[in-house]
Amino acid sequence: MSGSHGRSVRRRTFVLGATAAAGTVALAGTARAAAFGWSDDGSNYVVDTGANLVFKVSKSNGDLTSLVYRGTEYQGYGGMNSHIESGLGSSTVSVRQSGSTILISVAYGTLRHYYAARSGENNIYLWTNKADTSVSATRYILRVKKGLFLNDEPDSYTYTNSTVEASDVFAKSDGQTRSKHYAKRRVMDYDYLGWSGGGVGLWIVRSNHEKASGGPFYRSLLRHQSADGGGLYEILYYGQNQTEAQRFGLQGPYVIALTDGGAPSSALFPGALTTSWADSLGMSGYVGASGRGKVAGVGISGRNTAYPYTVGIANSAAQYWSPARPSDGFFSIGGVLPGTYTLTVFKGELAVYTTSVSVTAGGTTTLNTIAVPSSNDPSNASAIWRIGDWNGTPSGFKNADLMTYAHPSDVRAAAWTGNVVIGNGETAAFPCYLWKDVNSGILVYFRLTAAQAAAAHTLRIGVTTAYANGRPQVTVNDTWTSAIPSPPTQPSTRSLTNGSYRGNNHTFTYSVPASAWKTDTGQYNVLRIDVVSGSGTTGYLSAGTAIDAIDLLA
Repeated sequence: MSGSHGRSVRRRTFVLGATAAAGTVALAGTARAAAFGWSDDGSNYVVDTGANLVFKVSKSNGDLTSLVYRGTEYQGYGGMNSHIESGLGSSTVSVRQSGSTILISVAYGTLRHYYAARSGENNIYLWTNKADTSVSATRYILRVKKGLFLNDEPDSYTYTNSTVEASDVFAKSDGQTRSKHYAKRRVMDYDYLGWSGGGVGLWIVRSNHEKASGGPFYRSLLRHQSADGGGLYEILYYGQNQTEAQRFGLQGPYVIALTDGGAPSSALFPGALTTSWADSLGMSGYVGASGRGKVAGVGISGRNTAYPYTVGIANSAAQYWSPARPSDGFFSIGGVLPGTYTLTVFKGELAVYTTSVSVTAGGTTTLNTIAVPSSNDPSNASAIWRIGDWNGTPSGFKNADLMTYAHPSDVRAAAWTGNVVIGNGETAAFPCYLWKDVNSGILVYFRLTAAQAAAAHTLRIGVTTAYANGRPQVTVNDTWTSAIPSPPTQPSTRSLTNGSYRGNNHTFTYSVPASAWKTDTGQYNVLRIDVVSGSGTTGYLSAGTAIDAIDLLA
């Protein structure tokens, strides 16, 4: 049962799935002669699901030591197993069967981790309860043997490539960059991830992330592939460009699912998966459906229908979210732990409304139509000119799309320098990121009417995150320079270079006096934007910031 392929597989396709692409493969696998049950081989508990999957869990440390599907071993590379973090070490591991369910429990200090199998299914259900900071457990990694699913996607790399940054960003010989960080997708954009090829699909279906941090738009590493093997992740807490504190408690289930090449069953997806069969298993921190509630809103008024809206609720213990229906803003968030939450309405990724909502076990909290005040959306302010739009992202700016799956030095990136003329494709010409050591001092040219030049105006620069306290200082016509603004609270880790623009949205405002403007209406006014900070290093790791929108108010 621990054999390998008899032929070399040089390339297989991958899929990083989303709800729209999901299939409807049945939960149960094709039954075979072997019976559902478990055994003890001396070192491992061996579970046969009675379908096409046999897996082993170490009795000493709770590692997943074998994952055999249809007779082929998929688990492991570099002599390493699949496990929480980098492995727990000596643990108390137990197993028991309850009807059609087998549960393996792992106890390590205050940490509890669980593997569950259901009769006739090619799935492993996992839960992890990190109770406090005494145990480091921020991810589960499923390690996959080399050569089975090789690909050349943004989140793949090989160790023969040149290192661009921090030993985890690489450049190919053609100048394209690769890194395990370049996952492209936000949490809300995918339900499962993995690879498919040769009649086999190997997936991790994510949990609902109620105990994770960062909200629906957060980006973290999801998967990697190299010549040594591949890794699929369920991130329990990720520190890169993180905006929230770590949450504790039971997280899951997340599911290792094997298929005959198709997508995992949509019945496994977060929001759809039901686990009443787990209610009586006694897992630490487990709360079944009867102990949860629901929030529903009949609609949202005051929306800009050109943008998607998302509703999120969060407190220190849990987080949840749901897209709002485009037609009227209706939303529904189920499976919520009881408590009081801050409810936030997002236009794109920009918070435009907040309130408080309470949830009770077994109850539904129904909200009347939420009216977003016009003043809450900065796009509604009258502007002389505007670069981009206020949606909490740098979308539309130069290189913005590429930066979710490539390093700024990537050969595919347009030049980060170059000045901008209002009325001449300014948004597409303006770089999505500004750095102190790369493109600080970018110029924006614009004309004003005589009436406009006779008055003071407010200049606004919206940012989505910053690295090393980078923030904009502005100069107008070399005659007026703003004060250096105080840095807002932003994540302290890398962001702009590892595929993430999402931090804490912040708006800088500058009161520009009338004396700063050109009085000749035929002349261009010149706005210079510099990045200032006493932190950071050089190049793309110098202090920097990501742009949401820039405008001069009327």
